[in-house]
Amino acid sequence: MGTVYAKEPSKSQNLGSSLGGRKPNLGDKDTYYNGGSNLSAEPGTPQKAVRNLGDIKTRVDKVHVDGLVRTKDDVVKSQLKELFKAHNFDDLILQTYNVRRRLESLGCFKNINVFIDASQGPNSTPEGVEVTFTVRELRRIRGSINTAVGNNEGSVTLSTEAPNIFGRGERLTAEYSYGTKNSNHINISAIKPFFDSRHQKVLTTSIFRTSSDFPWSGYKLSNKGFLVNLAVNQGKRSKIMHNFQYEADIRNVTASKQAAFQVREQCGPTLKSAMRHIFSIDKRDATLFPSKGSLIEITTELAGLGGNIGFLKNELNLQTNWTVFDDLTFQLGFQSGFLRGISNDLKINIVDQFFLGGPLSLRGFEMRGLGPRSDGSSLGGDIFWAAALHLYTPLPFRPSFAAFIKLHGFINAGNLNNLSDMKTGNDYDEYLKIFTHNVRCSMGCGIAMILGNMARVELNVIMPILFARSDALTQFQFGIGVKYL
Repeated sequence: MGTVYAKEPSKSQNLGSSLGGRKPNLGDKDTYYNGGSNLSAEPGTPQKAVRNLGDIKTRVDKVHVDGLVRTKDDVVKSQLKELFKAHNFDDLILQTYNVRRRLESLGCFKNINVFIDASQGPNSTPEGVEVTFTVRELRRIRGSINTAVGNNEGSVTLSTEAPNIFGRGERLTAEYSYGTKNSNHINISAIKPFFDSRHQKVLTTSIFRTSSDFPWSGYKLSNKGFLVNLAVNQGKRSKIMHNFQYEADIRNVTASKQAAFQVREQCGPTLKSAMRHIFSIDKRDATLFPSKGSLIEITTELAGLGGNIGFLKNELNLQTNWTVFDDLTFQLGFQSGFLRGISNDLKINIVDQFFLGGPLSLRGFEMRGLGPRSDGSSLGGDIFWAAALHLYTPLPFRPSFAAFIKLHGFINAGNLNNLSDMKTGNDYDEYLKIFTHNVRCSMGCGIAMILGNMARVELNVIMPILFARSDALTQFQFGIGVKYL
């Protein structure tokens, strides 16, 4: 954390410190007692460097919060409890940063400044300090215009938000986005966080309307519906996340003039009612260019609680990263999925199928470029797997922007098919042929870079090694997105 300066002690220990901001006015604040980070000293006061902050015993006597207007006291108190567990100045600084980060995550405040000073008053202790947070709450209504990035698609998003409506982090948001591939999306969400338990919980209820074009399969999709999502983070420091979702929507598939018959026969409106659970453990040190750590993500979806669509869908996403000699980073990724109908009275639509191929999926193949096809239209499958081994290395001569651009080499393989096409009689061992028959494989190299710390961009030259005659191949690919194989 660097060198921290403190006041020269006189009769009693007096520590003044600041984490980014002026010394607050202590006349109008909420005070919480045991039983403040702006790090600065008074101008002209003699200073000395303190190198071992762990030797300075510290006790937090009081915590002040200045600037609360709409935000309720109980929400703030629940975030400050960790401060009273600090036993030395080093621990106090770390806990103050953590509390400040948690206060920012409430979605209630625009600016948060912190000041730490020696405790004063009749109830102060010799080693006591007072921590003061000066906050500035968000406006009641705010809006923005920005760009967003999806899988190989950019979009312009207009959004408006009413934050901290009832003083406990509740907010109402409305978004409209228009994509480069004629897709548009309207979403209105009500968000309610819960801070009164050991697990961090956020409940989101959304109504949406979307329209998307899938020329690789020859259809357009429009759907309207609502989604309820409960996100649960197991502990404030845990990397384990659960998402419990319920989705109900009306979907309408419209075929293009060039669509195959198998696509046309699935056109029309359908009603989907499904429950979904997403379990993830993300211990990577970064999302786009991780150098170490692993990711485990398991998604289970059950449709058929109403409507005319019914299936059980499971997806697995694994990734692990390790760095050798500070210059070479290896990344191993694996994805798989399994889709199965649950009733003869309920059907599976082409919208629900798995698709494989693309610049951030199985490279060397066009978007949705492998698997079952008919008359140039990709039909998708109900079982797939894909694996990739990547090697990243910095640019030669290490320019100033080398941290955002890396040389990239890879080899990936995978397969996509339908269980009905693989089954022979009642011999379900034939399903294992997905790992041995008609496996696709390619290798290549290129440049990978981070775009605005929100998306990954790749420009690759690829050589397909194993492929089928019906696959759509490519040797040069440009991809942009967030999730990748």
